[in-house]
Amino acid sequence: MMHTLSVLVEDKPGVLTRIAGLFARRGFNIESLAVGESEDPDLSRITITIDGEEHPIDQVTKQLHKLINVVKIRDLDPEAMVSAELMLIKVSAEGSKRAEILQVAEIFKAKIVDVDKRVMALRVVGDASKLEAFRDLLKPFGVLEVVRTGTIAIGRGR
Repeated sequence: MMHTLSVLVEDKPGVLTRIAGLFARRGFNIESLAVGESEDPDLSRITITIDGEEHPIDQVTKQLHKLINVVKIRDLDPEAMVSAELMLIKVSAEGSKRAEILQVAEIFKAKIVDVDKRVMALRVVGDASKLEAFRDLLKPFGVLEVVRTGTIAIGRGR
């Protein structure tokens, strides 16, 4: 079962290393990791996606709470959260390929972020399955480079 943890931490050097190390020591593979500023300039929000059973996740969250710089942890319910990833993808876009690539981009609401005579870079936002489908449709054109963020998530409502 996939778990998405939202961890609010003090914005200090070494905090991310200690948190990632805790998961590594417990044998968890982090599927996705995203870190960024939060609503408080002194705090950062770390979104961690891991695959694990309920009991071990509880143990890890209890140990995370013991870390000095951890302020708050939430195991977000998949039914009560909004999540997204960002992907930048560079494809070969010579000649007649451009029109077809633009059609695919329009369907997925992707934005063109860079273009030259032979290459086009696009930005698409959505869940992992949307990003995979977009990449699969662009493969025949020649995918040159892919960069993805980790999942970011926020709970619905209050």
